[in-house]
Amino acid sequence: MKQILICLIALLCSNINAQASDTLFVKSPQVPILLNRTDNVLFKMRIENREEKQLNNITIAFGKDTRLENIRSVRLYYGGTEGSSVKNKNYQSTTYLSSNSVHGVKKANPAYSVLQDETKKLAPVIRLTSKQPLFKGINYFWISIEMNKNTPLTGKISAQVTEAQLDGQPIIIQPDKKAPVQRRMGIGVRQAWDDNVAAYRIPGIVTTNKGTLIATYDIRYNSSTDLQEKIDIGVSRSTDGGKSWEPMRVAITMKGTNGLPHAQNGIGDPSVLVDKQNNTIWIAAAWTHGMGNQLAWWNSGQGMAPTETAQLMLAKSCDDGKSWSKPINITQQVKNPSWFFLLQGPGKGICMKDGTLVFPIQYIDSMRIPNAGIMYSKDNGKHWHIHNPARSNTTESQVAEIEPGVLMLNMRDNRGGSRAVAVTRDFGKTWQEHPSNRKTLPEPVCMASLIKIAPEENSTGKQILLFSNPNTTKGRNHITIKASFDNGLSWPEEHQILLDEEDGWGYSCLTMIDKETVGILYESSVAHITFQAIPLKEFIE
Repeated sequence: MKQILICLIALLCSNINAQASDTLFVKSPQVPILLNRTDNVLFKMRIENREEKQLNNITIAFGKDTRLENIRSVRLYYGGTEGSSVKNKNYQSTTYLSSNSVHGVKKANPAYSVLQDETKKLAPVIRLTSKQPLFKGINYFWISIEMNKNTPLTGKISAQVTEAQLDGQPIIIQPDKKAPVQRRMGIGVRQAWDDNVAAYRIPGIVTTNKGTLIATYDIRYNSSTDLQEKIDIGVSRSTDGGKSWEPMRVAITMKGTNGLPHAQNGIGDPSVLVDKQNNTIWIAAAWTHGMGNQLAWWNSGQGMAPTETAQLMLAKSCDDGKSWSKPINITQQVKNPSWFFLLQGPGKGICMKDGTLVFPIQYIDSMRIPNAGIMYSKDNGKHWHIHNPARSNTTESQVAEIEPGVLMLNMRDNRGGSRAVAVTRDFGKTWQEHPSNRKTLPEPVCMASLIKIAPEENSTGKQILLFSNPNTTKGRNHITIKASFDNGLSWPEEHQILLDEEDGWGYSCLTMIDKETVGILYESSVAHITFQAIPLKEFIE
């Protein structure tokens, strides 16, 4: 009995000491580190303080995969306290670095963060100091990292918080992940209020025969709102594999057509492809005219005229994306008058082995049911054709030629939960459900990307399908690229790479930069339009 009593007392004392122990909770978010941003979140931290204390220092150890010469600066910020009404929140509800703020998106906003310390003398282990008195309750800190501009896009870093002191005493470190997170570099190709534009959305990207990257997107001047609004199609070019991007070009604008305001002549949701036979670049986009700034999805009507229904427009470039033709209206060629809305599947189209050009499309039929399908041209874009839909209640899709003459359509499915997949051998006259349909690719109802890489087009010598989307069924987060080596039947977890675990708009588009590297342009949590490059071998290893 005496031994039992001693054990109970020891256990009680242990629990009291554990409760009294100060703990630094550390979150290591898997999000891109942007090379053209002054501050990037490396760690988010929380201390729950029960009495007046002062944080003295925090120690960070970098992993062996980190090239210290690529790091320009590391900073410690204090983020303040949390409201008493917020329960069970591990990390601050205020965003340290907003991707949308009119006050700036590339460095810490002093209204929300107080700089404690900064070091530009990098070593494998560094210590950042603070004299910040802690308030009673929850206190937040965060670590920022700034990279040198010449850091390789495929570069990585890893780090972990190893020590911290309060009032000269070490405290417990509680990380959210067991192992240090390997962080990847990125470029914010378009960020909020670049060129005085509120929002950029709907990424598409292709690689031309000359190796130029052509990025397309919506220029949403006034807000992130969908059509109908003041929206034009923007283009950014990179001739160095995505390391740098030329100033934005406006590829398609309808301005004040027929005397209506620009905001009632919006054109958006671009899809882009390269005709590899002649290196012509095509953009398909939807023009909405005279809808009173109401959402086009519900206000585009039946008929064929611009005053009745949205118009399907094309523009082309014959000089590697430097200049663009006047808009070409192909609505009369392809739209059924009974449909309410016909538009492209945003992202990208393809040029088949035999030179056929294919854009994914979507339309709202006479019963107001959305459908996904394809449109194609056999004469280098002069004439276009549409046959039958692949599946009802689907919208944004992407297409790949998985075998000569065989097209796979991967579709956003309004039923939610997973992607719909179908195959056609006759350009959409007939469709067959693919074995992976509604089974293998989770989705939260969002746009996604699909590309086929032929053995001769990559350094591995394998035929690969790559797919990207928010890898979840709730929320647009966990942007992940997946590889399939069996024509999309399976997407093994060991061949997947997580890029961004936090919330964003979630759209993405893939392209091969060269035979060794895949590029992704996507709506990330840290910038409206983000570009990252990943060595293809990582999906195999």
